[in-house]
Order: sequence, then structure tokens, then C-alpha cells
Amino acid sequence: MKLLHTDIKNKVLKSMLQILERERNAIIEANKKDLNAFEKEDQALYDRLIVNNKKVDEMIAAVEAVMLQDDPVGKEITNRTLKNNLNIVNTTAPFGTILIIYESRPDVTIEAAVLAFKANNKILLKGGKEALNSNLILEKCWHEALEENGLSKDWIKLLHLKREETQAFLKNPTEPLDLIVPRGGERLINFVKTNATCAVLISGRGNNFLYVSEHADWSKAVNVIINAKTDKISGCNALDKVLINKNLPQYEMKLKMLQEKLEQHKVEIIVDKKVSHILSEKETVSNLDIWHEEFLALKLLIGEVDSLDEAIEMINTYSGKHSASIITEDKAEAMTFMHNVDSAAVYHNASTRFTDGGQMGVGAELAISTDKLHHRGPLGLNQLVTNKYYVYGDGQVRI
Repeated sequence: MKLLHTDIKNKVLKSMLQILERERNAIIEANKKDLNAFEKEDQALYDRLIVNNKKVDEMIAAVEAVMLQDDPVGKEITNRTLKNNLNIVNTTAPFGTILIIYESRPDVTIEAAVLAFKANNKILLKGGKEALNSNLILEKCWHEALEENGLSKDWIKLLHLKREETQAFLKNPTEPLDLIVPRGGERLINFVKTNATCAVLISGRGNNFLYVSEHADWSKAVNVIINAKTDKISGCNALDKVLINKNLPQYEMKLKMLQEKLEQHKVEIIVDKKVSHILSEKETVSNLDIWHEEFLALKLLIGEVDSLDEAIEMINTYSGKHSASIITEDKAEAMTFMHNVDSAAVYHNASTRFTDGGQMGVGAELAISTDKLHHRGPLGLNQLVTNKYYVYGDGQVRI
């Protein structure tokens, strides 16, 4: 796809703002068809599927925010003139064609497309069958905005492929693919990694941990745990595991207090063998695999540790490397934790629910990357570009 001037890209986004507002009711009605057809056995997936007036407002806000951001393409990174007078300029450049594969969440059809388009990338959207009606009307809105400004509908395209067809497409793409972003569970990620023939940027699972130090302010700990666990169970930044240092003053009493608070929020509690001696009526971990599991439910595993080092080792062994938090009043201990825990975002005395593009000041996001190349954390507008070297000479040859 050709390089577009910032003005034309912003005109498309301005048109999209008007179209989304105009089609608000039609979008919500299309979504109701998806909701009515959905079997509610997966509450987290159902929650992600819902589009109401608030969600349409968020879609509009995302498009407007990206429209107001600086164009990330063509920015100078470095500019050097060598002794031989070669001028070498490194600048930001589009990836080309991005494929995003996602389940539920029709808002991704807006956020992923607006980011990719503003960064001058073509985007192929492979949404789940559960959101088909919602995605179809949102694609129609995009196509109207593009054509209204004289651009091809190919810039933003929904792929109408079944699972087997998607697998075939990944192995033998009918058009060049430069980057694939699978946004979902481990099954989806493994499926893409197995079949893809181009770069894959992993938007990994959550399975986030929080460690309560013996130096913690207990009221802070309880408030953060409740928020991180219950604010939005379908979020990849929700909390799943809590590790508590056994040297915490009044340890047993505080464990029982935490149990009471969690039960008030209808959270199912699972405990390890050490904690089971205190919370004896709770289900005890019987299989270590559960430490790897992302719950996406009102469910929390509480474990006991002897030290900061043990907590760090457990988090690095079992977590999804998404987000991890420490609750402590010891700043040196907090920095040791944050330096040594291998996660995209690490927190001191704060909820993991802040791992989000909007909350972190990045704006709309394509995904939360748990990869280390080329970027980790929220994939915002400025992360949807690569780089390109422009070398200016006057007949120089290498000797």
C-alpha cells in the first residue's frame, strides 16, 4: 500500500467518527444478534463480546485520540554524515500488512484498524465467529470512511475464514504478510506460531501475580488485591495468584481477613498446602499445572512464600510474563522485585489492572505484547512502525 499523507489519513478517521455516531444503534442491534446466539458457558468471552452505548463511545474516543496523535511514519531516528560524506538517515516506516487474530471483542475491529491505518499499514482482521455480525457492520463503517476519501477498501479488511481456511492462509498467504498478532489464549497463540511463515508478535496470556511482603501496608494490599481480581475478570491484566510472605505480622489473622473480603466479592479461593493449614476449608492445589493457568473468572490462588527471592522465582516460573505487583513499604525491596521479575509491566503498591494502553498514556492499543522483540507492553500507534535507512551519496563506492 502506498505511503499516505497525514492529512488524508486524518480525513478518513474524521469520516469514521461521524459514521460510528450515525450507525450507533445499528451497531448495537448487530451485536445483540451475536449475544443472542452466544452460549454463555464462557462468561469472560461473553463479557468481551458486549457492545453497548458506552462501548461505542469508547470506539469513537479511540478513533479521535489516534486522529489527534502525531503521525508515527517518517520520523527521523538518527542522522549521520560519515567521513566519506555518505549521509545516513534512519527513519520510522510502516510494517506493510498486519494480520490480527482475535476472539470476541468487536472493539478490536476499531482499535486495531485505526492504529494500523494511521501508521500506514494495511490490516487484515480475523475476528471470531461469535462476533461476526458486530464485525461485519464495523467493517462496513470502515469501508465507507475509506471510499468517501478516495481510498481502497483493501486498507482494512475482515477475513471471512473458518479455522481450517485460516490455517491454510497462514501457511500459504494469498498476499504478503509482514506481521501477525494473535490476541487470545495459549491455544490460539500456539496455532499461529505453528502455522505462520512470517514474524509473530505474541499478545500473551495474563496469569498475573501479586506478592505481599512482610513489609507491606496490609490495607493497601487488600485494596489492590480486590481491585486487581474483581474489577474486570475478562481482562488479561486481572490478578490470578497472590503470594504472601509468612513473616508478615499477624499473618494468620490477615489471611482470614483477606478470605472474608474476597468472599464478600464472591471470589472462589484456592490455596497451596501451606496456606491450607490456616484456611483449612478451602480447596487445596492438587496439580502444579494450576499455577500456569489464567483463570478469567472470580477465582484466586493464594500461596505462602518464605522470602522475596522465592516469590520472584515462582513468578518467573509460572506467570504469563504480563504483569506482576509487589506490595511493600520497603523501596529497596520493591526495586529488587521490579528489576528481577520478568514481566512486561511490574508494579509497586498498585493494581495490575493498569496494564492498558489508555491507562498508561499510550492511547488506543493493538494488544499487550509479552514478547521482547520488537516491543513489550501496550502496542500503541508508535509501536506499529519499523525502521528504514535512507542513504544519500554522490558516487561513493566501498574500498
